[in-house]
Amino acid sequence: MSTADQSVFHRCRFDGFQDTLYAHSNRQLYRECDIIGTVDFMFGNSAVVFQNCNILPRQPMANQQNTITAQGKVDPNQNTGISIQNCTISPYGNLSSSLKTYLGRPWKNYSTTVFMHSQIGSLVHPTGWLPWTGNTAPSTIFYSEYKNVGPGSSMKDRVKWKGLRNISDKEAKKFTVKEFINGGKWISDAGVSYKSGL
Repeated sequence: MSTADQSVFHRCRFDGFQDTLYAHSNRQLYRECDIIGTVDFMFGNSAVVFQNCNILPRQPMANQQNTITAQGKVDPNQNTGISIQNCTISPYGNLSSSLKTYLGRPWKNYSTTVFMHSQIGSLVHPTGWLPWTGNTAPSTIFYSEYKNVGPGSSMKDRVKWKGLRNISDKEAKKFTVKEFINGGKWISDAGVSYKSGL
């Protein structure tokens, strides 16, 4: 669990199952990391950017399905969310081709998650997202997929939630290192290269 403001993780490996990486609070950057897990394995309520990371769902326990993200925004005025930029989503180990993997599910009512410019493998279920409970999600969530590629990136059969939005270039920029986590000197001081914009 990370609660430190302006925390930078570079070329780290987070290897777990459920709840692998808890980005709890404040501003965080994960660059060129490997993140392995099953259920809600990238979660929390920080303002966090994952950039150039390998996201690797693995075989879960019996009767489970994989959900990559579970973002926990409870207040619409919080500047928090999960931004996944230029990452690759691919299976880890012996992940069964029949196992359902989803981009995420809304942990809280204002859950905010954006996947952009990422490579989404065929392991991701065509509907893309999973409700926390029931068969829909709160209309107050903010989910988006922006200019992703790969066999799992098609929007054709995605869930028809009000909170799953199409965003413009201008809106996507709000989830970049520069704008979302005010990244600049504090990242450079860590000696880590990064992309500030789209």
